[in-house]
Amino acid sequence: MRAPILCVVLLCSGCAHVADDKWTGKDKAQHYFSSAVLAAAGSEISQHQNNSRGQNLRFGFLFSLSFGVGKELYDSRSAGSGWSWKDLSWDVAGAASGIALWNLSQ
Repeated sequence: MRAPILCVVLLCSGCAHVADDKWTGKDKAQHYFSSAVLAAAGSEISQHQNNSRGQNLRFGFLFSLSFGVGKELYDSRSAGSGWSWKDLSWDVAGAASGIALWNLSQ
């Protein structure tokens, strides 16, 4: 129930400062790889807390996305580059890849 509410809040947030960026570029690769590393690291941290595999995967994914959303909120400031749904999409793709790779390594 919390996830749909969060999605609706993000979609309706109406960021006043939105970036006009492209789907490809150096920063997109940085978003992807940093999210993948953070997701794997978050899953590993959760595993050391003796959580179940499902909890490890969820924690790693959300841990990674919290950094991505935080960065986009920071960018949405008037002095920032603007909120980018494209950056956030690359963050989600990277987090999913990091989770998958971490899960395969177990």
